[in-house]
Amino acid sequence: MVNVDRKKIQMDDLLKIVVERDASDLHLRVGRPPVIRIDGRLEDLGNEPLTPDDTEYLMASISPDMHRESIAEIGSADYGYSFQNLARFRVSIFRTMGQYGMVMRLIPSRILTFEDLGLPSQVKELLHRPRGLILVVGPTGSGKTTTLATMIDYINRNRDTHIITIEDPIEYFHPHRKSIVTHRELHIDLTTFADGLRAALRQDPDVILVGEMRDTETMSAAITAAETGHLVFATLHTNSAAATINRIVDAFPTNQQEQIRMQLSVTLIASISQALLGRASGKGRVAAYEFMVMTSGIANLIREAKTNRITSMIQTGGKQGMVTMDSFLYNLYSRGVITAEDCIERSHEPEEMRKKILLS
Repeated sequence: MVNVDRKKIQMDDLLKIVVERDASDLHLRVGRPPVIRIDGRLEDLGNEPLTPDDTEYLMASISPDMHRESIAEIGSADYGYSFQNLARFRVSIFRTMGQYGMVMRLIPSRILTFEDLGLPSQVKELLHRPRGLILVVGPTGSGKTTTLATMIDYINRNRDTHIITIEDPIEYFHPHRKSIVTHRELHIDLTTFADGLRAALRQDPDVILVGEMRDTETMSAAITAAETGHLVFATLHTNSAAATINRIVDAFPTNQQEQIRMQLSVTLIASISQALLGRASGKGRVAAYEFMVMTSGIANLIREAKTNRITSMIQTGGKQGMVTMDSFLYNLYSRGVITAEDCIERSHEPEEMRKKILLS
């Protein structure tokens, strides 16, 4: 346990510990010492609980006026924060029972490669498509932003395009390489994701990244952008290709759902669902993926509202590099990368996975 003297506590001291120990998150709450998350587990920094004055002081030490105003008005603020020349953090500050709480997520300074992430190699081929929609989905903290950064970096290095990213907040900065990169941040450069998408279409883009499809308006704008000749990347908090398609379709009024299914069957290129798991060794984490590539068969299932059969199509789509989450998880388990318990817990069909492991 790292000991932190509460009376002399400074944000820089806490962030240095996060960087030095490669923690993923720093949590600050009244009534508990500062807490870091390492390899998915929480660890206290010292024994002295933070007071309301501590968390307010720490919040104020890194919060520009505009974000303090946001906290006062709506109770929270989210933004990016650069810590010296060492790291960049995604900051979330909020009011909780009248006091300040904070979570700061460390953004890796190095953009990871496809090999680092363990992404199927076929993903690279999709990044040369001139148009369409690629979705990266998964729960909060599953590494969606990191995966998107890797794909955008690949395009930036290998294609001469204009890339526009619309994020809340900006996490990874992409310098101009073979492509031109325009970064736009919510609440600083624009008001909503949907507004950013509509404006992007007038800015000669080839590739558009939407940080999150939070509402129907943003979903509609993203699909339209993909239809009109742009390669669009977006995220959703779902856990499979079938659930993702259902989530998008169900977000629209009933009288529009048939049209949305038709549009998705034409524009969707691929869905990458992912989860992060602790390694069996206890050190580090590893990603597991479900990878679906659009085929004529899957397009028909989407149009006919038979998404419950998509997983079966993925199981037989090995030639296109497709893989189900459960197959990927079992492969990690069989190689000793993850434990049986984690494999079963993260499986979409845990009872089937349990039987498979017992018979192996």
